Amino acid sequence: MAPATPAAPGKTSRTAPIKAVTTVAMLEEIVRTVGGDRVEVQALMGPGVDPHLYRATARDTERLDQAELIVAVGLHLEGKLDDILARQTQRGKTVVMAGETIPESMRLKVEAGKDDPHIWHDPIRWQEVVDPIREALTKLDPAHADEFTSRAEDYIRAMNELDGEAELALKGIPEERRVLITAHDAFRYFGDRYKIEVRGIQGINTASEASARDIMELADFIVARKIRAIFVESSVPPATIEALQKAVRAQGHQVEVGPALYSDAMGTPGTPEGNYIGMFRHNIKAISEALK
Repeated sequence: MAPATPAAPGKTSRTAPIKAVTTVAMLEEIVRTVGGDRVEVQALMGPGVDPHLYRATARDTERLDQAELIVAVGLHLEGKLDDILARQTQRGKTVVMAGETIPESMRLKVEAGKDDPHIWHDPIRWQEVVDPIREALTKLDPAHADEFTSRAEDYIRAMNELDGEAELALKGIPEERRVLITAHDAFRYFGDRYKIEVRGIQGINTASEASARDIMELADFIVARKIRAIFVESSVPPATIEALQKAVRAQGHQVEVGPALYSDAMGTPGTPEGNYIGMFRHNIKAISEALK
């Protein structure tokens, strides 16, 4: 571990790192990247975990109680944790609801005017959460504010470069094939950013069940548009996508199930998809190759 940077004049340097907990791994990465060795952070939800359905364990509650900083997406992504997070706020904990720090004008509205929480699928919108996290770390450890600012700027720069990669990779998809169909409606921000029509069997929340009618209507759409590929997600069981493929084939049209996309969770730590940029690159490659 690198030696701690001396405290700035007039500021007291704390010796212990900040204890932080996030809900999803995408936020853990930001806290860890911006905080460096001044933070100890862990995510409650690992690879393949659906945040819409996640329930806190006794160990999770203990971790939240011990944390100085808690970071969640909010916007009801972690719906079954809302009450627990609210209690932590009432106790005076530093709780950042990252998605809710994004200007409302940048959020997409779906399903009776609710905000879509899947903002990380647009690197330009998602980078808006970096500064509120930096501010929270600075409040807890003001002596290292300059370090936090420098790392935050580097991370935002990497996200801008990633956005450029995506633009380049996806621009070759023909207009008539720019349709992304997934198990649940998690990619609206992706579609809005890169001009791709997005449809999901389920809505933005996987707690809502897809009906037979939903599947048949989407199958009719796929056949009419001659769509060639649909996608399963790493955090959603494949049953509904397989049912959709079967319904399409019953109408005499062949549609392939493309590589699994990372929607609500990143890949396993230590793999290329185990970080935000690697996860996003995987999705770009999978979508562009399947739709081209």
